[in-house]
Order: sequence, then C-alpha cells, then structure tokens
Amino acid sequence: MRAMHVADEVLGLFAAHGGNTYAEQVSMEQHALQAAALARASGASDALVLAALLHDVGHFLAQPDSEFGVTDHGTTGGAWLAERFEPAVSEPVRLHVAAKRFRCFVDPAYEEQLSSASVGTLRLQGGAMSAAEAREFEAEPFAQDALALRSFDDGGKVAGLEIPALDEWRPLLDSSGFRL
Repeated sequence: MRAMHVADEVLGLFAAHGGNTYAEQVSMEQHALQAAALARASGASDALVLAALLHDVGHFLAQPDSEFGVTDHGTTGGAWLAERFEPAVSEPVRLHVAAKRFRCFVDPAYEEQLSSASVGTLRLQGGAMSAAEAREFEAEPFAQDALALRSFDDGGKVAGLEIPALDEWRPLLDSSGFRL
C-alpha cells in the first residue's frame, strides 16, 4: 500500500464532511475556503493560510456533540494537525477557540459581531475568558496568529461568495504536510 500524503487525507476529510453546515449559512468547506482566501489576501504566511483552511478540521474527526458540531474542535483539530504539520499551522488551530473567548474578554462588544452559531458555541466553550485565562492565552507563543486566524474565521461565513476551489489549495498542502 502506498503512503498517503497528508493532502490526500485532508481532501478526503473535506469530501466526506465538507458539506456539513453546523448552523451557519455556508458549508464547512465554503467556510474553510473563505477563511483561507481571507488569510492569503491579508498577506499571511503560508502556515497561517493553511491554519485558516484547516482550522475546523476537528469537526471532521469526531461525532458532533451539539447542533454546532464538535465543541472542542480546536483541541482535537490542533492535535491532529500537530501530527502532520509544523506548530505554525497546528497551534493557531488549537488556540482559535480560545482566541474567540479572549476577544470576548477584552472587548465585550465583540460578541455582537459573531454569527449566531459562534455565539452558541461560545456558550458551550465557556464564554468570555477570566482575567487569569486571558493572561495564560497571551503567553502562548502563537496567540497573535490565533487572533489573526479568529478574524479569518469570523469573516469566512458569507453565502454565495466566489472563492478558489479546494483543489487550488492542494499545492500548498503538498508542500507543507508530510507522508503518513
């Protein structure tokens, strides 16, 4: 049996689960593609573009535990990605849920900008951080990248937006992942 490249594995996960919506107006695949396109347009590094593309992979790895998918998808997705990519990809993914909670702590008006599904998951994920949690988050080496990823995540929920297809991201996946 030939070794499967991580790009094949990722594309397989999107083929199997990318059509799910989890209470958003776009599919998981459309959301991922929009987040990655926003990251690329912002001039983000290739690693952060990949993190944007793969930030919700944790939803593909376990059964949903709510109408919003997998509550702890940042942790599970980050761990899965850590086995396949460098920390500059996996760590922002691991921290993107914490980044939402952090933003709600530092700017209570931020919650009003979230989609209804993101507000729903925020409740399940513990709400705004405490001051102690915020200090711990700020000390994380990839906290700033996670906050940038959070912006791409929030912006990637526009129905009907023209975006590059998933196959167009394969060269980036091929150059970044290793063989399984």
